[in-house]
Amino acid sequence: MLGQIINYFQSDGGQYLHYVWQHIVLSATALLISMVIALPLGYLGSRVKTVATFCVAFAQGLRIIPSLALLFLLIPFIGTGVVPALIALVVLALPPLLVNTILGFNEVSPLYEEVGRALGMDQRQLRRQIEIPLALPYILNGIKLALVEIIASATLATYIGAGGLGTLIFTGLGLYDMTYVVIGGVSVALLSLIAMLSFDLLIRRVQQHDQSSYSI
Repeated sequence: MLGQIINYFQSDGGQYLHYVWQHIVLSATALLISMVIALPLGYLGSRVKTVATFCVAFAQGLRIIPSLALLFLLIPFIGTGVVPALIALVVLALPPLLVNTILGFNEVSPLYEEVGRALGMDQRQLRRQIEIPLALPYILNGIKLALVEIIASATLATYIGAGGLGTLIFTGLGLYDMTYVVIGGVSVALLSLIAMLSFDLLIRRVQQHDQSSYSI
């Protein structure tokens, strides 16, 4: 099999890079859309209990929807291609983003806000200089979880013509050729691992910065 994998990269390396690029663009776009929706809503949920209750219930409801089932449910309404794949991936990414954003802002100690007010900060300054930096590790953890789930689930987008590394996996399954399955599966796993390790490193650095900047 190793020889077949080497032959694939020698003969179809350009096609492989195209699949990788499709996968990355699809995942990054879904994550960006999810963040635009979830981060403001999560912040509002940390301030308004009713919104928080709705967000948590909404997130729990989304978790029970299988990604493949959601993809097929969307086909009769908006057809196939990138758009339904993006909608499905955004839906899958919202729960960890919402929950971790609400948790992050709720974990900010009122003591820091009291100190900020004593120093003359207004609400905008408190949010920008205290609340967001202290909540950032939780928010980044939510982004990490969402991105890993998006990268893994984006393989299913091949079913509806959105491309990506899932094309290799399903081509291999259709041809009973494990070479394609291994290349596609390992590539997706590596992308997920790189994303996870990168965010873990970023979260540690943010936490170290917070500890040095906000120690009371």
